[in-house]
Amino acid sequence: MYSWEHIAPHRGRAMLKPTASTRGSLCGAAMMVAAALVFSTRAIAADSNAADRSANPASSWIDPSLLAAAKPEGTMVVYSAINEQEGLPSWQLFEQATGLKVQYVRGSDAQLVSRILIESRSDKPTWDILSSTAVHKLPQQLLAEIEPSEAVHLIPAARDPNRRWYGTGANYDVPSFNTKLVNPANLPETYEELAGRSDWEGHVANNETDAEWLAALVSFFGEAKARALVGKLVTNLKPALISGHLQVARAVGGGEYWASLNNYVSLTLNVKLSGAPIDFWTIEPIALFFHEVGVDARAPHPNAARLAANFVLSQEAQRKSTTWGRLPVRPDVETNPPGVLDAFRGKKVIPITLSGDAEKKADGLYKELVAGRTR
Repeated sequence: MYSWEHIAPHRGRAMLKPTASTRGSLCGAAMMVAAALVFSTRAIAADSNAADRSANPASSWIDPSLLAAAKPEGTMVVYSAINEQEGLPSWQLFEQATGLKVQYVRGSDAQLVSRILIESRSDKPTWDILSSTAVHKLPQQLLAEIEPSEAVHLIPAARDPNRRWYGTGANYDVPSFNTKLVNPANLPETYEELAGRSDWEGHVANNETDAEWLAALVSFFGEAKARALVGKLVTNLKPALISGHLQVARAVGGGEYWASLNNYVSLTLNVKLSGAPIDFWTIEPIALFFHEVGVDARAPHPNAARLAANFVLSQEAQRKSTTWGRLPVRPDVETNPPGVLDAFRGKKVIPITLSGDAEKKADGLYKELVAGRTR
């Protein structure tokens, strides 16, 4: 069975690692907490995967020769920005199908990238695959060039031309609203119309950083018009800034705010599937970026890593991810609820991949136009 480690968000270092191979000793109380956490996460995975074991008697993503080469490696290390409740059940499917053990290290995008860069400088790589929206931000030489067999089934935008990363989940950026507080028939159809809703002033929220959304606006309208439009949105609506896109979705779903200027559709669906009165609507342009997977160029377990990368792109893993509202990157996998992607057909969808100077510029522009004006 897998073990897992969690990076403390306020310190950026390992907080828990309840595994038999843990170095050093823990005090009695900490051991009890760790044991309880392992039990609870295993219970989550076991309950969530009960149906999958019978529904997937064969795993077509398994390359027999690659599995044979991975068997002597025995294990692999996953660095992931996906929370344990979602991530662990999927990786249990991988363990059951391959017999390989997974060590799951959970952290934010920034924490994981920082950790990888530190390990690279110290010449001590410990990770095998990275699952994050920030894979493409790593120096190219740190990522192996791979071509998983399941990648042929992905939408084209989810395949890096240099084969360093592949999309595993689609993040569409559109506004969300509380269905009990806002009449769907009266939703604005453009951002210009949204900026004119003076009655929404003080009832709108947004994430404290949203570089991809702003980059899509600039690409669509041009920088001058995008600046004027965002300035009008902020001046007229006075959006509250919240730390974390999931927290934005929960705030709108909980009725704390009527709407968000934008948010990830997958997180809006996540909260909607929990029973909250929240939904999304589309306003052009729609930014699209991906949760990605990449393999360490010096992976300690290279064969297991490549097999795992193929797994997360498989129909089996993609279906599993929709349990929590995540949007698949394979056309042969239906969304949950069905038909979500129909809302984007015929709309202007702009794939965004920010890194380096482009990311710094978009971040700076967002701070100037949004964060700097709401304080």
